[in-house]
Amino acid sequence: MLLKNYSNKILECGTDEAGRGCLAGPVTAAAVILPQDFLNEILNDSKQLSEKKRDLLQPIIETEALTFGVAHIFEDDIDTINILNASILAMHKSINKLNRVPEYIIVDGNKFKPYNNIPFKTIVKGDSKYLSIAAASVLAKTHRDLYMDKIHEEFPMYNWKQNKGYPTKEHREAIKKYGITKYHRKSFRLLPEQLKLNI
Repeated sequence: MLLKNYSNKILECGTDEAGRGCLAGPVTAAAVILPQDFLNEILNDSKQLSEKKRDLLQPIIETEALTFGVAHIFEDDIDTINILNASILAMHKSINKLNRVPEYIIVDGNKFKPYNNIPFKTIVKGDSKYLSIAAASVLAKTHRDLYMDKIHEEFPMYNWKQNKGYPTKEHREAIKKYGITKYHRKSFRLLPEQLKLNI
């Protein structure tokens, strides 16, 4: 059973990111403030849910949340500021899109930077402990997947529709065969043995 709040604040925002370990595409974060009476039997950490369940939950969360925000940070920025900073920046930008100012922020993971002097708490595996972080994890994942499906049309040979940019064997084989695209993160180890890529 997921907990509602960490703090005793009514406007507590949960935030999480998706796509941190990918070789291509953005890192995407979401921030969500849920109403106090929000209940959902299915909602859990997005990694524990099937794609079908995530797609079912997305409109429910977006309709019932008091407010939510989603933000992408793209490859060039990831390569410039590194993936950790890009993940935190994505969370900040998603919080920035909320139409209410949170009184408290709970963050999935153990790394965050202060946002506008709002008190916060980092929580390891927070997406499997708190409803608002779980909701944020679902929105980050579904919005990112949608973006990866879109760019898949441009470069179908990498099969991003299926692997979403993660370092699957198939994705790495395609990089070996076709080289890299403008969507690949050049600062990442794109091939295990780092076969000479012309970057």
